[in-house]
Amino acid sequence: MTALVIAEHDHGSLKPATLNTVTAALACGGDVHVLIAGLNACAAAQAAASIAGVAKVIHADGASLAEQLAENVAAQVLAMASNYSHILFPATAHGKNVAPRVAAKLDVAQISDITKVDAADTFERPIYAGNAIAIVQSLDSIKVLTVRTTGFDPAATSGGSAAIESVAAVADSGTSRFVGSEIAKNDRPELTAAKIIVSGGRALGSSDKFNEVMTPLADKLGAALGASRAAVDAGYAPNDWQVGQTGKIVAPQLYIACGISGAIQHLAGMKDSKVIVAINKDEEAPIFSVADYGLVADLFVAVPELIAAL
Repeated sequence: MTALVIAEHDHGSLKPATLNTVTAALACGGDVHVLIAGLNACAAAQAAASIAGVAKVIHADGASLAEQLAENVAAQVLAMASNYSHILFPATAHGKNVAPRVAAKLDVAQISDITKVDAADTFERPIYAGNAIAIVQSLDSIKVLTVRTTGFDPAATSGGSAAIESVAAVADSGTSRFVGSEIAKNDRPELTAAKIIVSGGRALGSSDKFNEVMTPLADKLGAALGASRAAVDAGYAPNDWQVGQTGKIVAPQLYIACGISGAIQHLAGMKDSKVIVAINKDEEAPIFSVADYGLVADLFVAVPELIAAL
């Protein structure tokens, strides 16, 4: 058995989610290969070759892969899919964009958001917003998996010495084209990779109050800023700050929830955090059921006091 990990990268470096996906691939047994599909992505290929446990890096470099459009990346994967028993993607926006197309073209069932590998053909994944775990066994000859990165420790970035094999990039499919992108500038850590996250909820009341109360705390801790779906829907925070089942799944070392009641969909996105601190004036708030430390208090009083104490 050999597993193929579809790396997520920016051509120059690997995204952290790739390392967690390599760990999942290693748990499937057999060798692990990593595909770097991009343009001028030699640096990313070199980084992948250094990952502990990786046996080979396959580097496909060409203009058709410059923007990593789903149609072209999927075609690149399909060109080599018959050589592998498992094809794994991080369960990120990019991975979720490509994996279903690969599974459909191979006529196999995709197994989404796995959090554990029980055997080469058996995997665990959360269902019902994380309130139950499904054990899924696949009889498909090729298993197409997306990996919930919070379920696996990252592989070591050093210690590996994999060979790098260059392959020809596929031709442009012609079915989609890249028009442009607007990248939000953020000096804070990436939400899904941050070790500390400070999140605010609807109780903050406005975007001005969100910034006034939450930003100083995040600055003090060097934390990423997150928000509940209710806060995002109300316009207090941008969409890419949303934590939850319909937002980003996170598992930082420390998660501080301020004014967040703890709806099921939010808990599903952050309950794997190592330490959870909740500040809410409602002592019956569901967030306290998963919190390691809970403070029943008005966040407009408690958070400034916390900042002063820090």
